[in-house]
Amino acid sequence: MFHDVQMARIFPDSKTFADCIPKKSPAEIVAAYEKITSNPAIRFSLKLFVEENFETPVAPQLNYITREKDINAHIRNLWPVLTRKADTAQPVGSSALPLKFPYVVPGGRFSEMYYWDSYFTMLGLQEAGENNLVEDMVKNFAALIDSFGHIPNGTRTYYISRSQPPFFALMVELLAQVKGDQVYSDYLPQLQKEYNYWMQGSEHLLAGLATRCVVRMKDGSLLNRYWDELDTPRPEAWFEDHTLASKSSNPKKLCRDLRAAAASGWDFSSRWLADKKSLATIQTTNIIPVDLNSLLYKLELTIAKAQVIRQNDSAAAQYRKKALARLMAIDKYCWNKSLNFYTDYNFVSQQRSSLVTPAGMYPFCFFDQRLGYQSLLARKAADVVRARLLKDGGVLSTEITTGQQWDAPNGWAPLQWMTIWGFDRCGQKELAREIALRWINLNTAVFNRTGKMMEKYNVVDTQAEAGGGEYPSQDGFGWTNGVFLKLSAIYGR
Repeated sequence: MFHDVQMARIFPDSKTFADCIPKKSPAEIVAAYEKITSNPAIRFSLKLFVEENFETPVAPQLNYITREKDINAHIRNLWPVLTRKADTAQPVGSSALPLKFPYVVPGGRFSEMYYWDSYFTMLGLQEAGENNLVEDMVKNFAALIDSFGHIPNGTRTYYISRSQPPFFALMVELLAQVKGDQVYSDYLPQLQKEYNYWMQGSEHLLAGLATRCVVRMKDGSLLNRYWDELDTPRPEAWFEDHTLASKSSNPKKLCRDLRAAAASGWDFSSRWLADKKSLATIQTTNIIPVDLNSLLYKLELTIAKAQVIRQNDSAAAQYRKKALARLMAIDKYCWNKSLNFYTDYNFVSQQRSSLVTPAGMYPFCFFDQRLGYQSLLARKAADVVRARLLKDGGVLSTEITTGQQWDAPNGWAPLQWMTIWGFDRCGQKELAREIALRWINLNTAVFNRTGKMMEKYNVVDTQAEAGGGEYPSQDGFGWTNGVFLKLSAIYGR
């Protein structure tokens, strides 16, 4: 029934049916469907059957009418609209995962809590003094780690098979800024469990091989990739994935690579495409992403810090050693000397990517200064960003226009934040400020025109809307709100 509904395009957006709530027990609905479809003499409307048996989701902010003329006031008033109370038990057959504490959703079609989105939302919540809500969300993520061994992509059953960029350590760091360093010790068990998820299978992995999320390079060093446990079409994009896979010579590999790209958060981008233009050439699981490995370096250092607080000096030393080894491996495989920028590395073809993207800014956010070495690299990277990524509205996701939403001409709040953070931290403060003000001005101009905060923006033509991808551009919007408030507090308007 699910396949039939999705392939019939009863809903234009495949995610809608995946999020529908059954009005009756699933067994009862399936029995009724089988009875109808097994008798060719019965004429029936599949659309009407769905309407009679399922409740469709409603975007949380659709009933919100913008009356504020000030963008900051709008964001403050929108927080309650995007905030959900602690969940009671979900209806039988619902794909939603219940959470014990309040949380913030992004908005639009996204009515559940998402992993990496939430960190950037928390930046704004902290700036708005909503520290209790930040702590509640950290508690929810910790509970998800305890339940599943990792944080799912989002709080839906169909997201459990993958995670997302591991920002949990940075969330704990945000909370520690308010409550003190004991927070690191309190969440050490979950930090360790998340690390174990990313490193599962590494202990006996031979050089040159990969398993799940981990890759042992030919020199013996360990790096990571994005991964999904499943190799079937994504329920929330069933029609799109099934249609594309039906034309593939290796549909299972294609579906896993689509899922792994969804795990990256960059779904989709020329970063993952062998020919840099066609989704049919996606190869996410062949790629060592520089941003993922920088985040895992941060996770290793955070675990080391928590172990120091617990006075486990030998364990702390062990994780500092792991972090140093990863740093050296990232420099070896991902620093692209010909481009003067950090790029992804394809461990199958053994080639560095030729794409310059904001993912290459993550090392500047986390790596030790190393006697000015990172500042030297940051000066080189600044020239590259000015020449290739910086536009009127901020920095591009990539230089390539493919029709995918994580490519030109689009810019995204998390990528602006990481780029600004990296440059500010490594001495390129003037460029950091320039990017921040261009992004703040773009957000403000679009708000003044539309009364909305958007999921993504066109940073090339600041009068045009962003587009591309599997669904229309969404408004709400959690991480845009968070990054805007934080940048405004730092750089003004």
